[in-house]
Amino acid sequence: MVDENYFYSIEHRRTTTIKIKRSVFICTLEYVDTIEDAKSFISGISKKNKIATHNCWAYILGDKGEVFHSSDAGEPPGTAGKPMLNTLKNYRMTNIAAVVTRHFGGVKLGIRGLIEAYCASVKDTIDSGKLKKIIKTINLIVEVSYEFNDIVLNQVKKYLTSIKDTAYTEKVVHTIEIESARYAVVHKLLTEYQSRGKIKFSIIPQG
Repeated sequence: MVDENYFYSIEHRRTTTIKIKRSVFICTLEYVDTIEDAKSFISGISKKNKIATHNCWAYILGDKGEVFHSSDAGEPPGTAGKPMLNTLKNYRMTNIAAVVTRHFGGVKLGIRGLIEAYCASVKDTIDSGKLKKIIKTINLIVEVSYEFNDIVLNQVKKYLTSIKDTAYTEKVVHTIEIESARYAVVHKLLTEYQSRGKIKFSIIPQG
């Protein structure tokens, strides 16, 4: 089961093969960052399997999976690309591209059979390995006195992804990482401490 608070992708390319009524369906999944990456991956798999009957595809991009596209690649409309895309969406995936290569075995599957086959091919490949949570984070620098250090850490530790660095100077200076989704709570807490002169904190710009 996937956690509805997150989106997911994969670490490395993965491929599985299933056979349905003599047709062979080979699904390949790839992590992608951009539309150009997705198109390059789809083109590469299609060229590698140019003698296949079909190379159907789908991809999803964006922090919330808001960019997506799919193609039936010659299969009857709505029987391949859309079912593949819907399967990826059901797993709350993003930054992902899928190609299902079909070698026709001589037995027609019908509309329902095709939809089920393309869904099953993608599902099997997703299920073949662990998924990677896509977690957006914010990095902060927090400067705190030695006396107040343990109090601050105890207050924020449940929201931390990690303490990336700690420097011991006149004050304790932490570089911490927090999930973006949890930052509002931490910001309120740290702002209150800062207004009381207990700490100083700032966001580390990204990029």
